[in-house]
Amino acid sequence: MIDRLEKEVDMLERHLQVLKMVIENEPIGIVKMSNETGYPHHKVRYSLRVLEEENLIEPSSQGAITTERTHEFVDDLDDKLDEIVDKLGEMRIDSGAEVES
Repeated sequence: MIDRLEKEVDMLERHLQVLKMVIENEPIGIVKMSNETGYPHHKVRYSLRVLEEENLIEPSSQGAITTERTHEFVDDLDDKLDEIVDKLGEMRIDSGAEVES
C-alpha cells in the first residue's frame, strides 16, 4: 500500500525536477536533461509528456519551453505540497495505540 505512494512521490519528484530544468534553462532538450539529471532518456521523455499534457511546458524546435500556465502552477505548488504533508501527518497512527488481536 505504501510502496505505491512512494513510487508516485518519486515520479512526482522527477516530473518537478524536469519542470525546474525547463524553467531555468528553456529551451532545453531531452539529451541535456538526461545528462544533467542522470535519468534515462525514456524517463525524461515520459516526464516531458506528462508536463505537456498538464500544459506546463510545450515543445519548440530547440527543446521544451514553459507556458503561460507554468508560473501559476509554481506559485500554487508550495501550498498544495503543504496541504498534502499536513494530510499525511494526520494519517499517522500513534505508536502507543493498542492494536487489537
